[in-house]
Amino acid sequence: MKPLVSVIMPAYNASEWLEEALTSVIASDYRPLEVIVVDDGSKDDTLIKAQSFAKKHAEVVAYSQPNSGASAARNNAIRRSHGVYILPVDADNIIDSRYIPEAVEVLERRPEVKVVSCRADFFGERTGEWKFPAFSKRLLARKNMIDTCAMYRRADYDLTSGYMENCVAREDWDFWLSIFEHGGEFVRLPQIRLHYRVRTGSKRVTDRLLKRQVVDAVNKRHPDYMRRYLGGPLHYHRSWSRFINFFRCEKQVGKFDHWTEGNIIHNKRNILRVFEDKVIKSFAIPPLWRGIIYGLFTKSKARRSYEYALRMPNLTPAPIAYREVRVCGVLRESAYVCELSKAPYTFNDLIGHKDFPNREAILQSIGRFTAVLHQQGILHRDYSGGNILFNEDGSLVQVIDLNRIRFTKNLCRQQRLQNFERLNIDREALCTMVTAYAEAMQEDAAYDCEYVVTHRWYKHIKQNITHLDD
Repeated sequence: MKPLVSVIMPAYNASEWLEEALTSVIASDYRPLEVIVVDDGSKDDTLIKAQSFAKKHAEVVAYSQPNSGASAARNNAIRRSHGVYILPVDADNIIDSRYIPEAVEVLERRPEVKVVSCRADFFGERTGEWKFPAFSKRLLARKNMIDTCAMYRRADYDLTSGYMENCVAREDWDFWLSIFEHGGEFVRLPQIRLHYRVRTGSKRVTDRLLKRQVVDAVNKRHPDYMRRYLGGPLHYHRSWSRFINFFRCEKQVGKFDHWTEGNIIHNKRNILRVFEDKVIKSFAIPPLWRGIIYGLFTKSKARRSYEYALRMPNLTPAPIAYREVRVCGVLRESAYVCELSKAPYTFNDLIGHKDFPNREAILQSIGRFTAVLHQQGILHRDYSGGNILFNEDGSLVQVIDLNRIRFTKNLCRQQRLQNFERLNIDREALCTMVTAYAEAMQEDAAYDCEYVVTHRWYKHIKQNITHLDD
């Protein structure tokens, strides 16, 4: 018995052409066949036309959904399908009666083939053959060369995340990249079997205006594919991508694919984003001379943040990944991502707020936390109000912004106490914190308090904002 083929047809305001498209599918020489039409919230009578056609042809079923885009309609149709093979057909196009049997024959005979397409021509506002370049996975990384109307196995669809429903354009290109992510072959039938309607306002025409958004989307969705075939990301000048990437070295440690996503919570020299339960820190592009140093002689801030976090479990939010981009050896981009801390407050929230709930207990916790850092040989050289986090009762204290940390076994008392110099808070709070620190370190609290109070950070003294008498 021959395998069932499911033809899926998304339709939006396609009343004028739908019956012609469906007639071409029903005229196919192949059976068994099912045709699933999903009306994507059309404003015309597309759904009525589809239902009317379905009443006359038992192989056709029609459904509707709120307007969500062609990708959502295709995914909806496939979820309702039962076929071994899937063939998407747009509601304004026409297929030849021999297309389906010829495509099935290839897929049945050659299991290594994942997709079968065909030659095509235009009709409507443009005529002539649609010239496709010879297929290669490397070229597919730069441009789409497969029309949406190509047959593939339902089993291969199930290995992907389907058609990307939030894609701004060229969602079929994104889908083919997903299909070929792990190999497979492509076959184009030697005969013209697809007739593609060209009309003003058609998706193929409007998608051309969204080139940059499409490039950004495929880079985000398929970084491994791009690295494999282009040596790095796809660039806006797509033909130059491999040449540019020859001089561009991208490195990532840890699994993370959403470097430019999330809500921006800080945008000054560096950019901080929150994505789901993660924090992404994109470091500022360094000046050329510093980029050379970071690129050739020292570790980047992103790498240091990641590696230092691994050495500080529970003292800082857990590290996830870091990323670096070098051009001709010079560091140009770097970013670090870690878990979002469960400590929502910073030390700055205590400054000038003597009525902060549990303030004394929190200050004592921060003092003891600082002692733990020093006992483990950790000296945070930017130990400032914005880099110390705590929760409501002080039971959780963490430190962030790790790239300036120094690990040493030889911290003298003066070095340790000077670590408090940037914590610009009133005298009473400072002594509460340092007393708890001294007790944890088993040393004289009076001496430590006096030392910390008198050794304020020079910038605070210069600006007359030590807050000691507040």
